[in-house]
Amino acid sequence: MTGAIGQRKDDHVRLAAEQQSVLGGRNQFDEVSFVHHALAGIDRPDVTLATTFAGISWPVPLYVNAMTGGSTKTGIINRDLAIAAHETGVPLASGSMSAYFKDPSCADTFSVLRTENPDGFVLANVNANASAEQAQRAVDLLRADALQIHINTVQETVMPEGDRSFSAWGPQIGKIAAAVDVPVIVKEVGFGLSRETVLNLRELGVAVADLGGRGGTDFARIENGRRERADYAYLHGWGLSTAACLLDAQGAGIPVLASGGVRNPLDVARALALGASGVGVSGGFLRTLLDGGVTALIARITTWLDQVAALQTMLGARTPAELTRCDLTVHGDLRSFCIDRGIETRPLAQRSRAVEAPTS
Repeated sequence: MTGAIGQRKDDHVRLAAEQQSVLGGRNQFDEVSFVHHALAGIDRPDVTLATTFAGISWPVPLYVNAMTGGSTKTGIINRDLAIAAHETGVPLASGSMSAYFKDPSCADTFSVLRTENPDGFVLANVNANASAEQAQRAVDLLRADALQIHINTVQETVMPEGDRSFSAWGPQIGKIAAAVDVPVIVKEVGFGLSRETVLNLRELGVAVADLGGRGGTDFARIENGRRERADYAYLHGWGLSTAACLLDAQGAGIPVLASGGVRNPLDVARALALGASGVGVSGGFLRTLLDGGVTALIARITTWLDQVAALQTMLGARTPAELTRCDLTVHGDLRSFCIDRGIETRPLAQRSRAVEAPTS
């Protein structure tokens, strides 16, 4: 579990953690605001965090999104992530399992996600170049409940040893979706999925789109940091924000998950109110784990879940899905994006009126 692949996985973790030390400022989630209704609150015992989408049921709307695996160090990280997932009930995704296909000896750095989390919801993760047979092997290794396929043209472009051919990705995603025996979720790695892409994924037979927007870990920056001359700096910050992707994907006819730039429980509630069925976090939870260990990560996830439930109580949403009835305003550059993309934002600010309208 050494060599170029393992070293790259370790580099990714190190550089992603370094990014987290300078993140935490504003992003486009801050351009989404709840309209405060002072008498909207309900009773906490009436609130549930359970969410259901595409035949999938999760006890909570928060999940630990794909991070790592493939080296000794990353195997230890995956073990701790699995322990935290087991203790808190959050679903958990593996990092890209391409290293396992090239070197089966690193299998336990991924399978530990299931060993330490025997009853939890686990997602295997492959890239769009994987064969249908490889995708099923990944699912089998983790006894996975779903399969993530990550797409990352920007990262591959900047990565010194990255792919340079992308035209086969769409057809291959369709083949994998038709072949594997679990739901397929396609995710971006931090550059966002446009409405056109989400519609394309739906036609390919994908069950769920994980929008994976800009605002969190920037893999263009990470891969540029691995280049000898760091000559792709102009791509830092490329892509669509997660909030923009959520607005763009409304009515696309496929469930969506939100990840990328989720900093706190309020961002979770914003994403759910914009239509996400679940909300994923990677870099922020990684930083917590590396700084404070698994105990600190369990405490942070537990606090987030408690506060998401508190926000639902305050906003009058008995379930995460009912947050889509809450009134929202969109402003700043995000509003400009909506205008350019032909997205109507005024109805978002008046949704509670439709719920409260008397029937004749």
